[in-house]
Amino acid sequence: MKAVQSPHHQCVPLEEQLVGVNAKTGLYPAARSWSGGRKRILGKGPLESYCYHVMSRACGGEIWFDEVEREALRRVIWRMAEFSGIKIVTYCLMGNHFHLLAEVPHRATWLERFEGPQGEAKLFEHLGTLYSRAYLGLLRDELADLRSRGMAALAEQRLEALKRRFCDLSLFVKEIKERFSRWFNKRRGRRGTLWMDRFKSVLVEGKGEPLRTMAAYIDLNPVRAGLVNDPKDYRWCGYAEALSGSRRAQRGLCKALGKPVDGWRSAEAAEAYRCLLHDEGREIKDAQNEKVVQRGVSAQSVRAVLAAKGRLSPAELIRLRVRYFTDGVVLGSREFVEGIFEAQRDQFSPKRKHGARRISESSSPFYTLRRLRTRPLG
Repeated sequence: MKAVQSPHHQCVPLEEQLVGVNAKTGLYPAARSWSGGRKRILGKGPLESYCYHVMSRACGGEIWFDEVEREALRRVIWRMAEFSGIKIVTYCLMGNHFHLLAEVPHRATWLERFEGPQGEAKLFEHLGTLYSRAYLGLLRDELADLRSRGMAALAEQRLEALKRRFCDLSLFVKEIKERFSRWFNKRRGRRGTLWMDRFKSVLVEGKGEPLRTMAAYIDLNPVRAGLVNDPKDYRWCGYAEALSGSRRAQRGLCKALGKPVDGWRSAEAAEAYRCLLHDEGREIKDAQNEKVVQRGVSAQSVRAVLAAKGRLSPAELIRLRVRYFTDGVVLGSREFVEGIFEAQRDQFSPKRKHGARRISESSSPFYTLRRLRTRPLG
């Protein structure tokens, strides 16, 4: 089923429809503990980080997220990942559910950044990824008041309560779902629960074949569902975001492939992952090779991609980035873009010395006036 955007929203600019998604908040409600169900299996090693495939589905069959709502969910996920310290390996946002492949770092090791004389200042800087300046100002005043009255232990307990929200898979997913639910319900004018039960999670070995296979499974969801013929053409998955130039999405897939964090820029990782997706995503036919029993990438497409060793043409790479262009972008050679910049310098910060921004990796011959944002247009 294809998501249909309501007529009321069709002529409203995307950023106006997403008001509230990027807004920083005051005190977030304390997380409630989950009840019922089987106990979740979590990694307990002394120093390791662990990877999980997370899936959660909307209630019933009547709720389908349109393009704006999937974009809002994508933003909430990335923002909560930055706040919580959890890394996104890849993801896929479907019409009524989402998949995440998330790496949860070893908590004690991750929290070391907030130790030492500058630890509290670094903590407040990090809290700024989610909380407003007004709230952080009130929190500083509260801590100062407690310490001035000889209640330093209570001040530390207050900070520890905030730190407990870091590197916790359950709280990470719970806050994603609650934050998105409030925005979604306000947009749709609805009330009540949006998500079914608890989220499902599978502990995945954080390297090698298991991680690569799970990443490919997630990015192939829109192909298996018959939404696109090639995963690169589905905007709301980690693979498409990586192709758009998003460094954070590229780093996640390099993790899945066991490549260096900057491996995508050399094209080696991008080509290897594209081959993996097509090899893993082949459509399956019956014994007579006539009827498709599981949708996937056609045999013809698989042969073409493997023959090209996963390489995409410059024209195709440009097309994959064009769909993420923002208003006012200028595309062309470095000289052309610099000329436009000089002619309209008064529209930019005085600190900016050059106008041209390379569109993608160092091999690209194209430049833009503004950095491309990794979000689709409405």
